[in-house]
Amino acid sequence: MKFLRVISNLLRFDRTDWTAVALCLFAAAVFWIFNALNKDHSANLSLPLEVQYDEVRYAAADHIPPQLTVNVTGPGWELLRKSLGQKVPVISIPLERPTDVRYIPGSTLARQVISQLGSLQLNYVALDTLRLSIEPRVSRTLKITADISRVTFRNNLGRVSPVELMPDSIKLEGPDSYINSLPDSLIVEAPARRVSGHYRESLEVRLDKNEFIRRDPPVAEVMFEVGPVVEISKQLPLPLPRTAGLQADRDSLRVRLLIPGREQERFGEDFAAIIATLPEINIQRGDTIHLLPRLQGVPSYATVLYLDSVEVRRRLPE
Repeated sequence: MKFLRVISNLLRFDRTDWTAVALCLFAAAVFWIFNALNKDHSANLSLPLEVQYDEVRYAAADHIPPQLTVNVTGPGWELLRKSLGQKVPVISIPLERPTDVRYIPGSTLARQVISQLGSLQLNYVALDTLRLSIEPRVSRTLKITADISRVTFRNNLGRVSPVELMPDSIKLEGPDSYINSLPDSLIVEAPARRVSGHYRESLEVRLDKNEFIRRDPPVAEVMFEVGPVVEISKQLPLPLPRTAGLQADRDSLRVRLLIPGREQERFGEDFAAIIATLPEINIQRGDTIHLLPRLQGVPSYATVLYLDSVEVRRRLPE
């Protein structure tokens, strides 16, 4: 019993005793951490990467990694500061002829990194090859058109004026291969909306590689008037195919158009200027093809709702 009483007395601590034990453990932990930080350690660091070239004459056509991961050895305190973002060296790679450099091997990167690490010792670069795509910077001015097909109207309302854009062109600047692959006209798409009044909205000119392109301006304002409209159905003559041996299944087309109510009288005269034509046809004998004719001369205030398709066949020789 005396033995158990002795053990019980040894384990009986008051609050002051527990505080002293905690302080001792904390002091020991601090001493261990400080002692460890005074020694050399190895660690991975992500360092900012900056590829330097003449950005007035050249443009990146693909992403360049913003950081470079390296494994280094150095004093614990130095590694701790770098990992916390203090005095982190920026790895700069200058390029005199950037269009000639498609990739930089890891060995070349290592030489660039060593000279910029200061007191740290480089073990290796985590990236095997840095791939680059830098091209001559060019500029083009393109027309802008608007797609308002997703805009709908309330009641018997519709578009009663031509679609206007302000501005109607955009200047693009960026890598040669992408800029020169673009069509002569770019489309801005109006979002789905149901409107009952005049339409006016600023729409962004979006490109596949927005981040590599300078757009001036980046947006265009799309405007048109909204008012009462009427639907008109007409028959339109269709010229027969000119190529010998071709036959069409019809010689006229049914066309439905939406026009402003105020333009009904004017449209009677303007309809005579609308011409239907067939695209160039190249089919083998005995084959049949379905085509949608093209309409020329449609007044700017009119919207085509429906147009008959045409079946064209090349006759077999008799």
